[in-house]
Amino acid sequence: MFRTFFIVTILSVLFMQSRAQSSDDQYRKPLKEVLGLLEQHYGVTIKYQEEQVAGKYLNYARWRFRPDVDETLKNVLAPLDLKVNKEGEKKYKLKEYEYYRWEVKDGWDYLDQLAAQYHDRASWEKRKAAIRPDLFTALKLSPLPASPGSKAILSKKREFTGYTVQNFALEILPGVYVNGSIYRPLKPKKSSALVLSPDGHWADHRYRKDAQVRCAMLAKLGAVAVSYDLFAWGESLLQFKADDHRRSLSITVQTLGAIRILDYMLAGQGIDSQRVAICGGSGGGSHTVLMTALDDRITLSIPVVSLSSYFYGGCPCESGLPIHASAGGTNNVELAAMAAPRPQLVISDGKDWTAHMPEHDFGYLQTIYGYYGKAADVANVHLPDEGHDFGYSKRKPVYDFVARYFQLNSEALKNQNGEYDESTVTIENKETLYSFGAQGEKLPSNAVHGYEELEKLFKSK
Repeated sequence: MFRTFFIVTILSVLFMQSRAQSSDDQYRKPLKEVLGLLEQHYGVTIKYQEEQVAGKYLNYARWRFRPDVDETLKNVLAPLDLKVNKEGEKKYKLKEYEYYRWEVKDGWDYLDQLAAQYHDRASWEKRKAAIRPDLFTALKLSPLPASPGSKAILSKKREFTGYTVQNFALEILPGVYVNGSIYRPLKPKKSSALVLSPDGHWADHRYRKDAQVRCAMLAKLGAVAVSYDLFAWGESLLQFKADDHRRSLSITVQTLGAIRILDYMLAGQGIDSQRVAICGGSGGGSHTVLMTALDDRITLSIPVVSLSSYFYGGCPCESGLPIHASAGGTNNVELAAMAAPRPQLVISDGKDWTAHMPEHDFGYLQTIYGYYGKAADVANVHLPDEGHDFGYSKRKPVYDFVARYFQLNSEALKNQNGEYDESTVTIENKETLYSFGAQGEKLPSNAVHGYEELEKLFKSK
């Protein structure tokens, strides 16, 4: 009865509007006015900033109304790439539409659809062989651009309790540099394990305390840890603007940077090529998954608070180019499965898009690893009461996993309670971790400046 009354009411309003307006203007209304109508009609509150609604109009707004307010909000906002988050009873907040975040069930259903394409090792290997070249093509890295061949720029080593730190800069394209720091054991063995350590979009990136602690502890374990900047973050800002990080080539430059770092570290740096890991959190976790899918030289991977079948990465450095269209379509969990049978640890939590990892996605990964008889070599540490960070509860399983598979002695780093003692790590200020000087005064004279110049390097291929 209510539904019939509602529809009659709406049609009456539409009829009155049709008499007052010509069909030529498609009954166009400002979004701000439409939101006011929604609040009045459904008795709800919708919070928004003026800049979110300024200059936005909606055609046939009243035709989009339905008895259910949530359905109506989707109908009204989707054409404008907007959505709402529910913040309480009849309270909503306007947000940009998150193209990269699906409903949980949608992500699971799509992963099941992908999985239906293979059923054993042979069919899965065929699927992998289709995905990988498409990834390189999507990244504009097929073929890989020639390496400039210049020598690495290195700072003096700084010695601390059980480890050293040395800053580096590598020229990955003519005039384009990736910067970072290499953490080594104080007394490295002739052949050491390697851990590439990208980070996510947390403030201060690799200069943060927890990022420095993680790399230093890995070095104290006996591995060489390499921490490096995201594109247009850190020292990359000497060449590019911060806004450039949210442009499509960011994913390309970050991937190429990691490949070049791996090239460098495996060429005469005392690294055991059979013990090469990558471990990153958040956006660095997406980078971890992509790099492991692309490069078989990586023998162990640890994506932290990042992996999900219903989340594609909210930054262009994760999804700014059509990598997820590879081989007819893929997602991050299928890309993570490309690590098999190489050991992989997935760390998830209860307060972001990894909250449901144990319920579906991890079982899929176990199935893929099972094709190789290696189901025990993929693990999930799920922390349901924790959130999106790289705190000690996430670092501890990283240390344990690396120590286990790379045969490193972790006991010497633990206290009497069996916890890792991170108190002997020295936290350096960010300027000390720069390769090009505190003010960028050592930036090479051939350095490229600006995104437009970067684009030219790819257009000339």
